[in-house]
Amino acid sequence: MIPVNEPLLGANTEKYVLDCLNTGWISSAGSYIRRFEESFAAFVGVKHAVTTTSGTTALHLALAALGIGPGDEVLVPDLTMIAVPYAVLYTGARPVLLDVDPETFNLDPDRLREFIRNWCRFDPGSKKLLHKRTGGAVRAVLPVHLYGHPCRMDEIMDLARENGLFVVEDAAEAHGAQYISERLPRPLPAGSMGDAGCFSFYANKIITTGEGGMVVTDSDAVAERCRRLKDLAHSPGRRFLHTDLAYNYRMTNVQAAIGLAQVEEVERFLSLKRKMAEAYHRGLSGLDGLTLPLEKPWGRSVYWMYAVLVEQSFGLSREEMASRLKERGVDTRTFFVPVHEQPVFQKDFLPGGESFPVSIALSRKGFYLPSGLALTPEQIDEVCRAVTDVRDGR
Repeated sequence: MIPVNEPLLGANTEKYVLDCLNTGWISSAGSYIRRFEESFAAFVGVKHAVTTTSGTTALHLALAALGIGPGDEVLVPDLTMIAVPYAVLYTGARPVLLDVDPETFNLDPDRLREFIRNWCRFDPGSKKLLHKRTGGAVRAVLPVHLYGHPCRMDEIMDLARENGLFVVEDAAEAHGAQYISERLPRPLPAGSMGDAGCFSFYANKIITTGEGGMVVTDSDAVAERCRRLKDLAHSPGRRFLHTDLAYNYRMTNVQAAIGLAQVEEVERFLSLKRKMAEAYHRGLSGLDGLTLPLEKPWGRSVYWMYAVLVEQSFGLSREEMASRLKERGVDTRTFFVPVHEQPVFQKDFLPGGESFPVSIALSRKGFYLPSGLALTPEQIDEVCRAVTDVRDGR
C-alpha cells in the first residue's frame, strides 16, 4: 500500500537524539529547545518562536496570549481541521464560521467583508466590533493556509486592521508557503503576517517532531505571554506561585532535536514537494472530471497534500474512486467535514453567513493522493496510472 503520508527525517536526527539520550536532557529543558526555536524563527522570518506540544495547543496558546476569552468571537473558515474551532472553544470564546474560496479552499476575504458589513456594528464605547445577533465581541480572525496554499493575506489583514481584529494564522500545513504581496519587495512566509502564527509538527507535516507545534510572532509581549502560559505561569520571582490559569504545553528536548534536524533540510524538503506536485500535474493533466490543485500568482504553495476534486463528469463518485484506488494499493484521504456539520458544534458555532455552499461542495468532492516526503517518483507514476485506469474502467 502506498501511504498517504510517510515522513522523511533529516540526516542529523539520530545524532541529535542520541545526544539528548546520552546527556540525559530528555524533558522540556535542554539546548535543543532554544536551538529549534531560533532556527524556526529564522526560517519563518520572525523575532520569536515558542515550542508547544501540538498544533492544536499552539492555536490555543496564541489565542489565550492575545486575551481571547468568554464573550469573544473568532472568525474561522468552515472547511478546516477540527482543531481550529476546538482551540477557540478552549478559550471560552465561540467560533464564527465563514465560507471558503472555491479555488484555494481557504477563508474567503469576500465572505469576511460581507460578515463585517452585514452582521456587525462598531461600538464606540468599548471600541469593539460587536456581533449584531449575539452582542459578542468579534476579536480575531483565524485564516488557515489549507493544504499548503496561502490565503489572500493582504485583504484579510486590511479588514482586520480596519476593524480592530487580531489575526492568528494557522500555518500547520503550510511550512514554507509564501504570500506574494504587491506592496512588498519580497514574498512573506505563511505564519509571519498576523499577530501570531501557529504550526504543527505532526508526523505528516513537512517539518515534523512526531508530535509538536510552534507559535511564532514579532511581538515581544505575545511571545513572553506564550512562554509563561505554556509552562504553568510560574511567577517571575517565585517558582510554584501562580497568578494565571495556565497550561503544560512544553515540548521535549528530544522532539526539538528532531525538529532542528528537519529545519536544517527544509529547503530540500520544499523542493521535493514542488517536484512531486509537478509530477502529479504531468501525470494527471487532461483527465476529464478531475480538478487538480492550482497555485495563484500571489501565492507559492508547498502542496502539503496533493488535493484533487472529483467532478460529476469523472463518472465515479469520490467514494467509489477512493475505494477502487485502495484495491490497487493506493491510500487516500477525504477532505475535512465542514465545521457546521460536526455534531459536537451544533450548539457552539455561530454562522457568519446564511449558508456554506462552497465548503459543502468541496468536502463532498475533495480528496488527496499520497503526498509524503518519502514518496518516490516511481510511486507517483504508479498512483497516476492507477487513477487513469480507474477513470477508464480498467
